[in-house]
Amino acid sequence: MSYVEVKNVAKAYGGRTIIENINVTVAKGQFISIVGASGCGKSTFLRLLLAQEQPTTGEIHIDGAPMAKEPGRDHGIVFQRYSVFPHMRVVDNLVAARAFGTSFWGRLGRSERQTARDAGQATLERIGLGHVANHYPSELSGGMLQRLAIAQALAGDPKILLLDEPFGALDPGTRVTMHEFLQDLRDRLHVTVFMVTHDLEEAFKLGDRVLAFDKPKWDPEDPQKYGATITYDFDARDNGIPYQTLMENTNVLAPH
Repeated sequence: MSYVEVKNVAKAYGGRTIIENINVTVAKGQFISIVGASGCGKSTFLRLLLAQEQPTTGEIHIDGAPMAKEPGRDHGIVFQRYSVFPHMRVVDNLVAARAFGTSFWGRLGRSERQTARDAGQATLERIGLGHVANHYPSELSGGMLQRLAIAQALAGDPKILLLDEPFGALDPGTRVTMHEFLQDLRDRLHVTVFMVTHDLEEAFKLGDRVLAFDKPKWDPEDPQKYGATITYDFDARDNGIPYQTLMENTNVLAPH
């Protein structure tokens, strides 16, 4: 049964069409990797899933209901640049994330705050950051910061986790560690994940499916006339198409 359903979605800004004819269904708990050349609408698609923006045409349904008109706590998002509060201690970043998810003013009562702090400390222990709970983000390594950003996004128990090139700024060794961390987290929480990445190997390593975005139509007299769409939907699990075959047989992921 589909959990996320995208029907005939298009997004345009003025006369510039970014994406069009987007149709995809995703089961609950699936990990969807999104790849494609720069500027082909991958991040635009994430913003639509976040409800940060609305489709120009088409519909998005989550768990059978129309997409909300604005972002809510049922969606968590992590960007490439660390989205944490630098003036707060590590554990207080998680308390703040929970507060903004439960209160319009981002405030918690004394007992609620203590409960949130205890939950935050437990989360930090689970992701290997318990020993730096009272440190500031500036004292953390890149991998630690991104783990904190992911934990912050998950603080409100979201149904969907959106990742926009979350590991692009990390060194190769740290990226491998973060892959293992994210796989373990996903297996335990069963959250539905959409991740944009330019790393094809990463896409197939982490994803259940890999969606490739590209512009199949091009008008040389009006380059903005047509938008990108999903040109390939690959099974990335056992017996799926290996990423080497995708690299050899398509041009949507040419180096840029």
